[in-house]
Amino acid sequence: MNTITLAGKSYPCRVTMGAFVRFKRETGRDASQLDATDTADNLLFLHCCLLSACNADKVECDIDFLTFADLLSPTDMETFYADMGTSEPEGEKKAKAKP
Repeated sequence: MNTITLAGKSYPCRVTMGAFVRFKRETGRDASQLDATDTADNLLFLHCCLLSACNADKVECDIDFLTFADLLSPTDMETFYADMGTSEPEGEKKAKAKP
């Protein structure tokens, strides 16, 4: 998932290095310590991904965490994390496609 739609508007949303830094600043913990069963932390990391991707792409996004949580569906969160586990960088996809 490279975009997420909230309140009818699409925003870029992807894992960036900035998202890891934002999460660490918010929680004091590294995102590598995320527990799949901790919905609040996973939601916070997803919010960090949204804010960082918007910042990187110069898309205005002033959605605070609780508003984000109110607008996000459980399916959107599941899709984001499922896509994270299966996505490959574009260069790797192209390299694998060549014989």
